[in-house]
Amino acid sequence: MLPSSPALTPRAVSPTVRPTVQPVTVMEDETRVVPEPLWRLVLLDDNDHSYDYVIEMLGAIFGYGVEKAFALARIVDTQGRVTLMTAERDACEAKQSQIHAYGADPRIASSKGSMSAIIEPIDAPGTP
Repeated sequence: MLPSSPALTPRAVSPTVRPTVQPVTVMEDETRVVPEPLWRLVLLDDNDHSYDYVIEMLGAIFGYGVEKAFALARIVDTQGRVTLMTAERDACEAKQSQIHAYGADPRIASSKGSMSAIIEPIDAPGTP
């Protein structure tokens, strides 16, 4: 038999002292995903661009067919403005840049540049 080692000797435990157990607290992450606000890209009417120009431009930039592009051209002509898209600000700005870079209407001599488009928040007061 091997001699007993002092490290293996059982310790005396007092019957009145109990080990303390602390409950584990799990903290939940309060992170919430907040969607970006939506914006609208609005094409503004002017007298320097023809229906053909608007239809062509909307087809080239947005991929709209002739019927949809004509309907939007009619709305901008009669109401002074038309919403072309609703999206996050970056997407609206990208399409706005394409509209502003499209150039003048070659069918109208007084046309000096592209049509104008603005970006506005969805909840802008006084806007449809």
